[in-house]
Amino acid sequence: MGGAAILAAVLLAGCGSLGVLLGTRTRLDKLPITAVAAKLSPQPYLTPGKSGRLILVATGSDGKDWTTVGAGRGNVLFDSYTLESTVVKTNSSGVVSLPADPRLSSGKAAHVHITVVGHPDVQTDLDVPVKYNAAFSAHFPGASGFDGMSGLDGTAGLDGLMGSTDPANPQPGGNGSNGSDGESGGNGQDGFPGQTVHLWVTLQPEGSEGNPAKRQRRDVGQPGPTPLIQVRAVGDRNTEQFFLVDPDGGSLSIDAYGGEGGRGGRGGRGGAGGAGGTGSPNGMSGSAGLDGSDGREGSMGGPGTIIVTIDPAADIYRDRLHLSTQPGLRKDSGVVFHTEPVPPLW
Repeated sequence: MGGAAILAAVLLAGCGSLGVLLGTRTRLDKLPITAVAAKLSPQPYLTPGKSGRLILVATGSDGKDWTTVGAGRGNVLFDSYTLESTVVKTNSSGVVSLPADPRLSSGKAAHVHITVVGHPDVQTDLDVPVKYNAAFSAHFPGASGFDGMSGLDGTAGLDGLMGSTDPANPQPGGNGSNGSDGESGGNGQDGFPGQTVHLWVTLQPEGSEGNPAKRQRRDVGQPGPTPLIQVRAVGDRNTEQFFLVDPDGGSLSIDAYGGEGGRGGRGGRGGAGGAGGTGSPNGMSGSAGLDGSDGREGSMGGPGTIIVTIDPAADIYRDRLHLSTQPGLRKDSGVVFHTEPVPPLW
């Protein structure tokens, strides 16, 4: 097989194989690997909906370390490892992601089991702590307005009739006719109102899995564990989302803004004027038609409504909820609270 054919085969196999061929990338199956260590970057933990990158460092019998590409800034390809995960998901580039739905992680141990390809006895496990002290958010906007139709271009004017340039029988060329004006673009439709969103808020039962029992309720100055906040959010479009918020540093922002207005349609271009006919003298060219005006952009839709049913025990953490139906408003009239018992949401 010629050099060009070998290169073509390697390219078909992928960039990683090309890197191995050029000496810029490495696989571990033929190296004397005796141990492997793993960590997650940039933080050693994950919050729902977020991801991190694995850094794997293999050690050879000669004491040399071999680090993975990507976050580890090494040259070892990730296909040198098999990755088996629980709760979290991993991909072929070493990205570890946690599902956004906390029901899939609360009270469960997340970890990645790592085995070196070609060295089945060289393994390690990476436990991935799951935290809920992040700034979570969800958006329930109204539908956007439809864009305006573009205006039709004007038609070109007709060219003038040809005259004569014969000195013995000169005739003037005919004038070209004017081009017609372009049509104006249609106005964009206004956006639709924001959705009506229902929230149910309660505390995760004490002693349940995933609810650390040793953290002190520093924020309210009371002894005992800091409970986690369970939230269920449902919008008009049957969109349902769940959140688990650690009030010690975590929060939840929900908005129900009106939809964006549609874009105005483009105005049509004016038609070109017809050329004057050749003659003695030449005819005059027609004027170009005027361009049509662009349509007006639609206005933002009206605010939605957020209806909150909050358990009395969770009411002390109401300030962890940031709710808005109109941008920029500190006190939003579109948010309504009802305090009444809410059972655990999962």
